[in-house]
Amino acid sequence: MTTRRNFLRKSMMGAAGIGLASPLGSGEEGIPAASVDIVWQRHVPVRYACDVAVIGGGIAGVSAAMAAARSGAKVILVERFAITGGNATVGGVGAFCGETAGQGEAFDAIIKGLEAFGAIAPYKPYTEKESRTFDAEILAIVLQELLLKRGVRLLLHAQFVDVCVKEGKISESILCGPSGPEALRAAQFIDATGEAQLALAAGFETVKGRPEDGLQLPMSMMFTIRQVTEEEAHAQVPEGWFTPLKTKNDLPMTSLWPNGPGSSAVKIKIPKFDATDTESLTAAEIQGRRRMMEVLDYYQREEKKSWILNHAASRIGIREGRRTVGEYVLSVADLRSGRAFDDAIARGVFYLDGHKPDDDKRTYILPPEERKVPPYQIPFRSLIPKGAKNLLVAGRCLSADQLALSSARVMTTCSMMGQAAGIAAAKMAERNTDIQNLDYTDVRKSVEERGANLSV
Repeated sequence: MTTRRNFLRKSMMGAAGIGLASPLGSGEEGIPAASVDIVWQRHVPVRYACDVAVIGGGIAGVSAAMAAARSGAKVILVERFAITGGNATVGGVGAFCGETAGQGEAFDAIIKGLEAFGAIAPYKPYTEKESRTFDAEILAIVLQELLLKRGVRLLLHAQFVDVCVKEGKISESILCGPSGPEALRAAQFIDATGEAQLALAAGFETVKGRPEDGLQLPMSMMFTIRQVTEEEAHAQVPEGWFTPLKTKNDLPMTSLWPNGPGSSAVKIKIPKFDATDTESLTAAEIQGRRRMMEVLDYYQREEKKSWILNHAASRIGIREGRRTVGEYVLSVADLRSGRAFDDAIARGVFYLDGHKPDDDKRTYILPPEERKVPPYQIPFRSLIPKGAKNLLVAGRCLSADQLALSSARVMTTCSMMGQAAGIAAAKMAERNTDIQNLDYTDVRKSVEERGANLSV
């Protein structure tokens, strides 16, 4: 097959305002390379084929692949890192927020696997505890084995590049990994990239950030520290490398929670970067690790903590990238009213966890009295990009406004969305039909039959 696509490389600073020079330099005859428009064309082998292709191996993508495979579909899951799990593993989050019971069969299997390894905290309902910690390293193993046991074919180290669209349907996804550019052909596609990469490439409408300036919910850098004896403790930050923090007021928002004997997980807020822009995300990673060392240095030097750095997440934690504009846009008003939908496929309970996107302190968009929401439902229509025939989305790239996303983005709810997308995609592949011919209430029925609690 042949794929043809125009690529316009734009030099963008993103929302961060970080002064990074363009890595491209200048093009021929003094024309800045960032303004050059090129057209490329090449033959790409169709190396893979399946019923359902899931692009993105976070909790939403894993749950989608597990659910589609359980429905009898031939499934391929594409993940750009060496492990699945997304923010939970590569991002080092290590805690499920929201309700961890009644999320459906896919999430139940994940919890059961973690429990078998003794790698998750005991269950408490969300009304008693807002999060449930787990061992992120063990989760990566659990997810891998669950997927393989269900017959899901994994393509790791495979980066999504583009899609081929024929008569309004996605026919192939272009990937690039160690083998070079290759095509994956499927009857149905699920975009679980977090940044709505398939939806964008296929020409569907997407949005990001808050309406007035596009600023996204802030990212977080996750790392772990070991608490050692005073004799073992030693300063890890030599003078002159990073800017010393003098007082607690100089610290970014910093959260700590247990991470096993002698260890703690640490999360610091990294705002004003764009997860959908290459240069801005690069700057976020750099800033995140710089701030990590400054925070560690402060606690060692000023607070006299016997801490040493144990592990830094391989990737900064992203709360918001692009969101699709779907058949229904879930609103914060829907959440506050505990709205029910005939085509409900997921249930959210987590509070409106929207930190202000323009500072690094523990400041929220809303005052405390406005953050709590009753249980609410997410409709299947929020997983359908407007006009799509064989593409569903799952996870944080659902169709929702920013404040609704601040609750619905948590991994427990993302798993429910992924399970629903996987079930629906398998149904469409089996029946050789498009989304428009699918009975959405039939999807809801299957979701509930698999143990999802949708009550509000």
